[in-house]
Amino acid sequence: MKIVVLDGYTLNPGDLSWETLKQFGETIIYDRSTKSETLVRIKDADIVLSNKALLTEDIINEAVKLKYIGVMATGYNVVDTVAAHKRNIVVTNVPAYSTASVAQLTFAIILELSNNVAKYAQSVNNGDWVHSKDFSYQIAAMMELEHKTLGIIGFGKIGQAVAKIALAFGMQVIASHKHPERDQMEGVRFLTEDSCFQQADIISLHCPLTEQNKYFVNQRLLKMMKPSAFVINTSRGDLINEQDLAGALNSGLIAGAGLDVLSTEPPSENNPLFKAKNCLVTPHIAWATYEARYRLMEGIIRNVQAFLDGTPTNVVG
Repeated sequence: MKIVVLDGYTLNPGDLSWETLKQFGETIIYDRSTKSETLVRIKDADIVLSNKALLTEDIINEAVKLKYIGVMATGYNVVDTVAAHKRNIVVTNVPAYSTASVAQLTFAIILELSNNVAKYAQSVNNGDWVHSKDFSYQIAAMMELEHKTLGIIGFGKIGQAVAKIALAFGMQVIASHKHPERDQMEGVRFLTEDSCFQQADIISLHCPLTEQNKYFVNQRLLKMMKPSAFVINTSRGDLINEQDLAGALNSGLIAGAGLDVLSTEPPSENNPLFKAKNCLVTPHIAWATYEARYRLMEGIIRNVQAFLDGTPTNVVG
């Protein structure tokens, strides 16, 4: 049994252990793999584990011994599941490992946009408070979250976790969701997508990426928003038309944005959002707390064990 990990570094930069995985058989762990390297590295593998390394149809068909692909994440769009299933290759993911961490970063971004903590801390470090004539001063507007309206697009586990935090802040919560009858929550009103964008002070995206919703946050929806509103995205970068969002920020159509994901990762230095007004960008870190990565590692091990036992779990596609 040969196991190949294609891009293990982001999951385990050195603070976790691969030892349990290695007990299943010969295990080779690469920090990262290009497409050409992937073709060579999985040629004789029985099991392949990947986070973001692409497993396209041509790569899958070259791996003649491949029986199992374990996605080391919840989203599995990096795998051509149709090609895998044609060859009876099992594909699994690890759901819900990062729910608390993503919800936490979502609110870290909301609070930074609302309170401008980093700007004030930098101002103090620059000596502005030392030289101030007053005991307090304002360099950026601050907003109280209580009674503000949070619009959540996508109300799965992460969206629900974000809603609970918002309700604890005393916010009004509205949501757009495919299954409102299934996921009712006290204090949450379900509205149409357009109504959420029209009414919300903050929009937070928590929906999976599909061909149907790719770039759905575009000029049409942004024009519906309040000029004081924020857009938050900790889901998938391709949900947003980045040029349209940059234009909305620069023209004052909306007040700010906080993004943990972009359409291309790592991004081009020419991404328009890097120079957009009041736009915070973090490098896809919402999932990456130690606790979440530990749970992810445990989930990967459980999935491999279940596959070897003949009872695969978390099968996708």
